[in-house]
Amino acid sequence: MNKPFNEVIRDIIVEDFSELDSSSIYGMPIIQYIVKKTVSANKGSKARSGFASLYALYVLIEDYINKDFHIKDEYIDYEGAKFSDLFTRQRELPFGSKLQNHALNNRVNGEFKKFFKLLDAVPIIRDEETNNYWINEKLLFGKINSKNINLANTIIKIIDRYIEAKQDAMNRFLISCDEMKKVSKTDSKAVYDFIIGLLAYNVDARLFEIVSYSILKHHYENIIVYWGYDREELNEENLILYKTGRTNANDGGIDFVMKPLGRFFQVTETIDFKKYFLDIDKVAKFPITFVVKTDIEIDALKKDIKEKAYEIYSVKAIVEKYVNSIEELINIPMLIEHFEECVKDGKIDSILDEIIEQSRVEFNV
Repeated sequence: MNKPFNEVIRDIIVEDFSELDSSSIYGMPIIQYIVKKTVSANKGSKARSGFASLYALYVLIEDYINKDFHIKDEYIDYEGAKFSDLFTRQRELPFGSKLQNHALNNRVNGEFKKFFKLLDAVPIIRDEETNNYWINEKLLFGKINSKNINLANTIIKIIDRYIEAKQDAMNRFLISCDEMKKVSKTDSKAVYDFIIGLLAYNVDARLFEIVSYSILKHHYENIIVYWGYDREELNEENLILYKTGRTNANDGGIDFVMKPLGRFFQVTETIDFKKYFLDIDKVAKFPITFVVKTDIEIDALKKDIKEKAYEIYSVKAIVEKYVNSIEELINIPMLIEHFEECVKDGKIDSILDEIIEQSRVEFNV
């Protein structure tokens, strides 16, 4: 996509409200929120996509339109959309098959408050007792040039166009992968630079997880362990790293599993210790290795996690129990170090093949 996506949004507004002041409509809070969440459209497949937040809005507004509330003034009496229906629908959308419930429950409203501190309204209304949901209709309404407008259809169009842009970007990424495969025998430097570029901090979480797995799988595969039930009859086995499923899966904090050691790996973008402890709780404090999308040094990261934990939990025994459950922290520099070792061992083509295979599985190609 050559045109900046915010310009695409402006064009859609002009199409829908040609006789009105498009700048005023563009400046409405819910449109501006969508502008912020769609900035990755022009940054290719590697940029964060923001689908979770956008799809939370999409499925609520789609429900609103399907029941004709955009043309009749009865939404105030609506019993609300059921969570199960919304959750199922967002997973039917492109790139949505493994989305969780966080956006519907709190993420969208939290982000919106952060962007619009002086605005009391939030986009999603939820009845925690019935677990029913509504889009905040007030944010869809506007009065431009003395004419009342409703943004419901416009927002659906914008998000549909964004989905198309991201699908196009992903197709181009896979084409780039295939091109790298073709030149790998004659231009290994290009392949090296391509893979290193996928380890950048601003890379989409799913691609980062795929590349992390591809590197770590090949890093560990030549390491041999000896085990057995009798010291006289030990088994000799190479370490094998398995990917447990698609990225962002609700797998209880396990992204990769190592055989025969039984190590758990979790890939994360955050350095918030509470997220680490939540994952540790999910597996009953079984030790986890965290692969963290950060350039922060490992020692500094460990120290920060421990210090922040003590700020919340004043009991040393509790903090130590959690901290000791972090088997290892792997950051971006360590991944690069492992990757460079694999390159020296002649594994760069195998890593690229793994990235291509996992990407095709992840993106249903």
